[in-house]
Amino acid sequence: MAKTAKKRRGLAVKQELDLPVRLGQTVEVEITGLNHEGAGVGRVDGYTLFVQGALAGERVRARVEHVKKSYGFAALLDVIEASPHRDQPPCPVFDRCGGCSLQHLAYEEQLRHKQQIVKDNLRRIGGFPVEGEGAVVVHPTIGMSDPWRYRNKAQVPIGEENGALVGGFYAERSHEIVDMDECLIQHPANDEAVAAVKRIAARLGIPPYDEVRHTGLLRHVVAKVGARTGEVMVVLVTTEDFIPQREMLIESIRAQVPGVTSIVQNVNPEKTNVIFGKKTVTLWGSDVIYDYIGPIKFAISARSFYQVNPVQTEVLYNKTLEYAGATGTETVIDAYCGIGTISLFLAQKSRHVYGVEIVPEAIADANRNAELNGIANVTFETGPAEVVIPAWKDQGIRPDVIVVDPPRKGCDEALLTTILQMKPQRVVYVSCNPSTLARDLKVLAELYEVKEVQPVDMFPHTGHVESVALLVKRGAEH
Repeated sequence: MAKTAKKRRGLAVKQELDLPVRLGQTVEVEITGLNHEGAGVGRVDGYTLFVQGALAGERVRARVEHVKKSYGFAALLDVIEASPHRDQPPCPVFDRCGGCSLQHLAYEEQLRHKQQIVKDNLRRIGGFPVEGEGAVVVHPTIGMSDPWRYRNKAQVPIGEENGALVGGFYAERSHEIVDMDECLIQHPANDEAVAAVKRIAARLGIPPYDEVRHTGLLRHVVAKVGARTGEVMVVLVTTEDFIPQREMLIESIRAQVPGVTSIVQNVNPEKTNVIFGKKTVTLWGSDVIYDYIGPIKFAISARSFYQVNPVQTEVLYNKTLEYAGATGTETVIDAYCGIGTISLFLAQKSRHVYGVEIVPEAIADANRNAELNGIANVTFETGPAEVVIPAWKDQGIRPDVIVVDPPRKGCDEALLTTILQMKPQRVVYVSCNPSTLARDLKVLAELYEVKEVQPVDMFPHTGHVESVALLVKRGAEH
């Protein structure tokens, strides 16, 4: 009752705002652009509305669904005047699933949009010129020749609908599961694995998770595939250790999932949106599967981070290697090194690479991957980059290049300060978030010239864009 009353009060407050639109109103909107999530941006009497599914250059009818003081959200009803770049989405659940926001936009136009997103953030947040003389060069986005079936990992929530087990992806801005057995950006092996587990779990009567009541057993099915090796890992995320008919479940997965070499259970008893819990056990087969990026072989465990698009990852890492300018004599520091993917790539053309990562399991994987490839000119250490790197400085380690590949929140302020104090000749910034990239580059511009940025389309048909930036110390040769 209290929640309902609070919601009513919130709606009343929204209605009291002096806005040119009201909740539930149908409006005609000229769409002038797309935001970073791929929603159309339009204005009604100066008031900004975000319309999911609308494209730049279109005139649409939309229904106002949420309003705030300076902007609101509206649901697309009709396209009155369509963009010439509008495509028919091939996915049958595109209009319900929140996974891909740009399938309705022609792929070449998606690439141009992502380049523009990077430019807009550099100009607006970083204060960098991106056109004309002295501008930061933002190259055209490097796309895929075949931008489908690229994801090597599926994380599928499991639930119940009308008494039946369902699994798919969440609908836009909700926790409602859209049941599906095929996703057009997933590797087919992942689709097969997830569909098989859903069938088997339903047949064996394994209870699906109910996140509202916090009951049931099977929370998620995670499938991983080695794109080059064909090896498949199936991870069952459960609320408790005990799995009814466990041996029959394992035997059925082995029989029905082609290429499976690893079946793992992860136990997550918490009431949380976080997928994985702390306990992981191998039920059958290997603890890891293997895959390659270029010539480097990687062991991938149930919880280790590994880029989901192996084709574009090789493009991204080759560009990182190029920007590092390594010739075989350089000392390189890789901050946020994860399981050593970038570090081992850089080690091919560097004197020595030092990698730092705060997650101990990732560093264990990084050391294992170095040994797997017989790469000896790398050193990995666990800890915060802003603590470990100054300690390396005290030990006399002087990097020629520092590479950073931070999470979406960007670099820690202390790390940026450390980079400015260590003064490497080059900094290579690998980013998954153009806004935090621009913010951090603005700080580093105190000492460094931002030479160029290369966007890479790691996630076709979504609003996400990865990019690599080259920074050269002022006064140093490019």
